[in-house]
Amino acid sequence: MAEDKGKEMKLVTCTAPVNIAVIKYWGKRNEELILPINSSLSVTLHQDQLKSTTTVAASRDFKEDRIWLNGKEENINHPRLQSCLREIRRLARKRRSSGDGNSNTLTLHHKIHICSVNNFPTAAGLASSAAGYACLVYTLAKLHGLEGELSEIARQGSGSACRSMYGGFVQWIMGVKEDGSDSIAQQIEPETHWPELCILILVVSAEQKPVGSTAGMRTSVKTSPLLKYRTEIVPKRMKEMIEAIKRQDFELFGQLTMKDSNQFHATCLDTFPPIFYLSDISKRIINLVHRYNSHFGETRVVYTFDAGPNAVIYTRKQHVDEFVEVVKHYFPPEENGEQFLKGLPVNPVSVSEHLKSSIRMEPVKAGIQYIINTRVGPGPQLIEDSNLHLLGEDGLPKQ
Repeated sequence: MAEDKGKEMKLVTCTAPVNIAVIKYWGKRNEELILPINSSLSVTLHQDQLKSTTTVAASRDFKEDRIWLNGKEENINHPRLQSCLREIRRLARKRRSSGDGNSNTLTLHHKIHICSVNNFPTAAGLASSAAGYACLVYTLAKLHGLEGELSEIARQGSGSACRSMYGGFVQWIMGVKEDGSDSIAQQIEPETHWPELCILILVVSAEQKPVGSTAGMRTSVKTSPLLKYRTEIVPKRMKEMIEAIKRQDFELFGQLTMKDSNQFHATCLDTFPPIFYLSDISKRIINLVHRYNSHFGETRVVYTFDAGPNAVIYTRKQHVDEFVEVVKHYFPPEENGEQFLKGLPVNPVSVSEHLKSSIRMEPVKAGIQYIINTRVGPGPQLIEDSNLHLLGEDGLPKQ
């Protein structure tokens, strides 16, 4: 945390993770407060590979609140952004009036500048808004000296952001109260709980998705009978998924994850007009996973797709090397020099002819742009190194 005595500018920088739901959230019962129609459950991905970084500066010299996202100034008056700012300031005032010595009241009277960047494609169905809003709320809380439950505020920026407030395995409890005060995230197990669980993200397209999640959910709630049926199924699935994670039961975890992903996309198809998030390549990946598992007679790899074409694959450490080779065989990368495999290292192995003849699929060149190899990771982090601030001493983004 830096403070320039001349300008009395206070700077805080934090990072926050992406989370990928294994029991999906789709549909709101209250649009304004972002209250979901069902509970959901996610795995937090490691920030070494995917993260949002946010710097917030407060100064008496700032004339107005301003925000820059991925190098471009954006409208600070976006309603969800304003919700988060308002709620954090309200909490800070409440803590101050209750005599909480930790809360930093000086910053309450100052305008703030916010600068945020993602180190992965934004709006491509890789949960960028979840990481972004979790990071914003966490950084604002640190600026104002606030501790404690913040997932309720993050939820008002982006529903899934509440789950990015924790590491490991996280459930978002839908809650029942009208004011949303019981619709919060809760860690089920920390990131250290299941060390052999690995995650591969197969990036099919980094383009912005054609139908945003907010608009898609709204249409589904209005038009999909299947979505209403889904809300009856999810409570049992949540219980089973929590059990599977606690027991490290990969077979059950995998079956539930794939079935829930399929049902979510079936709901999108049941929406009118239908929403297509899966591409032809996505469907080929689904096929490949089932044929691969079928060859071994057990669930070795598991897919899930959020609102986009990119596959998130869960597997265990001992199968990563082989499955990456299988993906490279059936989706040979472009020879354009761009690194195909990013993130944690993978050892080259050979794929047996027996496995290939069992899978029996035609390779599709350049169907997958690249793979990110990552693992389960921790929740938001405060960055102590002042060199990593995104805003300079003038309170503007560093060039």
